[in-house]
Amino acid sequence: MGVSDAVRTLNPGYFALVMATGIVSVAMAEHQAYAISVALLWLACVAYVVLVAAYLWRLVAFRAAVAADLADPARAFGYFTFVAATDVLGIRLAIDGHQVVALVLLVVGGIAWLALGYVVPWTAVLGHARRPVLRYANGTWFIWAVASQSVAVLAAALEPAVEVGRYALALLAVFSWSVGVVLYAAAAVFVAARSLIYPLRPADLTPPYWVSMGATAITVVAGARIVQMADAPMVAATRGLIGSASVVFWAFGTWLIPPLVAAGVWRHVVHRIPLRYEPSLWSIVFPLGMYGVGGHYLGQADRLPLVEAIGDGESWIALAAWALTFLAMVRALVRTTRSGAVPDGGHRPPVPG
Repeated sequence: MGVSDAVRTLNPGYFALVMATGIVSVAMAEHQAYAISVALLWLACVAYVVLVAAYLWRLVAFRAAVAADLADPARAFGYFTFVAATDVLGIRLAIDGHQVVALVLLVVGGIAWLALGYVVPWTAVLGHARRPVLRYANGTWFIWAVASQSVAVLAAALEPAVEVGRYALALLAVFSWSVGVVLYAAAAVFVAARSLIYPLRPADLTPPYWVSMGATAITVVAGARIVQMADAPMVAATRGLIGSASVVFWAFGTWLIPPLVAAGVWRHVVHRIPLRYEPSLWSIVFPLGMYGVGGHYLGQADRLPLVEAIGDGESWIALAAWALTFLAMVRALVRTTRSGAVPDGGHRPPVPG
């Protein structure tokens, strides 16, 4: 077993690695830790290129596996990590003044967001032969909202740097932010209903449930950036609403952290499910980093020093979590290479119920 088998079983959500690395790089840039930020940026770029090549290989050589993932409601939404990773990488590059590259990434991310936004819900939910689909709802469903908000953040980040098309970027930012809010509400209803109707076992509480908090955090980032945008018709019409909603999302995201930590304790300490590396662990690092960046931007935009201080502290926690997860990934890859086994990238979660 070799690289070919690893590509065949590649987890649809592995772009969360780029999301997590990119947002922690943004956080470090905001704290003037430029050496760390640049190192993380390079790692994110390398990981992005490697993963794009791997997914294209998988699409060409293992179409049946790709089709199976798109038809699986427990895994299909992981493909939205490509959108978020593309936009987060663009956000970090925009900070260093690489607006042209960032604009290209916005176009790629925006097109992928629109395409996947119609394809994935149909193949995985609406067109699914098995019923009820609700039993497969999990934390990955929130990545759809994250992808939408990532488009909003990058559009808002590019708006001050362009001379032509500012109104279009403002429209895109407000549009995708609004869609992301509705998608978050929908995902929250589905996941909550699944938890109430079907038994919630320790094995079901996988790391992607942290994306429920990460989605609120990126909504805060997008909202704060929109509030700081130059006047445009769409921004002027929604600035007050978006600014107020961002505070609400920050508060709700903060409230989610204790139960998510408690769920991890219940899973790994009480029920002793081993804590070992799996690609979905990056779905914990990304929300931590985004929460830190969200608090930083919201505190500056709305003059909330306490919120900014909390976000700044969280950014360093996110860096520590990134380092631990990265070391665990390297260790897992080394052990996999030595043993010749397929990496644990194609694991399918157990069917609840």
